[in-house]
Amino acid sequence: MTIIEALVLAIIEGLTEFLPISSTAHMIFASSIMGNEGDEFVKMFQVSIQFGAILAVVWLFWKKFMDFKSLNFYIKLGVAVIPALVLGKLFDDQIEKILEKPIPIAITLIVGGMILLFIDSFFKHQKINDEAAISTRKALIIGFWQCLAMMPGTSRAAASIIGGMQQGLTRKMAAEFSFFLAVPTMLAVTTYSILLKDWKVNDTACKGYEMITSSQEHIIMFLLGNVIAFLVAIFAIKFFIELIQKFGFRVWGWYRIVVGCGLLIYFL
Repeated sequence: MTIIEALVLAIIEGLTEFLPISSTAHMIFASSIMGNEGDEFVKMFQVSIQFGAILAVVWLFWKKFMDFKSLNFYIKLGVAVIPALVLGKLFDDQIEKILEKPIPIAITLIVGGMILLFIDSFFKHQKINDEAAISTRKALIIGFWQCLAMMPGTSRAAASIIGGMQQGLTRKMAAEFSFFLAVPTMLAVTTYSILLKDWKVNDTACKGYEMITSSQEHIIMFLLGNVIAFLVAIFAIKFFIELIQKFGFRVWGWYRIVVGCGLLIYFL
C-alpha cells in the first residue's frame, strides 16, 4: 500500500464511519479496486484508523464525555457495548471470511438501503430527545441492534440508529447516541486489532503494532491515516446531523442501493 492509497482509505473511513452506509464495505471495495485487498497490513490499517474517527466524536461532544459527574452516561455506554464485544469475539473468524467476499457485502448494502427508505415511515412518534432519558435497558437493546453490523455492509451506524429509533429516540438523538456508542465499541475493536489479534504475515503470526512499527513508512501511514480520519469525521458528523434533521434517511437508502448495484455489477 502506498501513502496515497492510505490517504484514500483514511478519507473514506472519516466520511463513512458515522453515516449509515457502511465504512467497512466502502474500504473493502476501495482496496479491491486499488488491488491491495489481500494485504494483512491494509486490513489492520482499515481497523486502526478508526481511532482517529473515535477522537472526532470525543472532540465534538467533549462536554458530554468529560462530565465525570454523569456516571450514568458511562454505565449506559458500558452496558450497550457488551453484546458487540462478546459476539464480536465469538464470530471474529467468520467475519474475516466474509470480508474477503465482496458480492455478499454489495447485496447487504442494497438490502440495507431498501430498509432505510422506509425507516422514517416505521417510526413516526419518537419522543426521547435527551440522552438522560435513555434507560440502561434501552441502551442494552440498542447495543444488541448494533450487533447486526457484524455482517459487513450492514453499517454499525445504521444498525444502532435504527435500534435507537425503535426504542423511541428521535432521529437526532438516535444518531447522537450512535456516535457515543461508537467510542467504546470502536476503541475495543481497534485495541484488539493492534495489540491482541494475530495477523498472518508470510505465514507468521504478527501483532498489529509489530506491523505498524516494522518500517518508517508504516508508521507514517498509521499516524497520517488517523489524523486524516479525525479531521474528515468531524465534518461528516456535523453534516450527517444536519442532513437527517432536514431529509431523514431516504437519501442514504438510495445512496446504498445505487452504490450496491454499481459494485455488484463491477465485481460480477
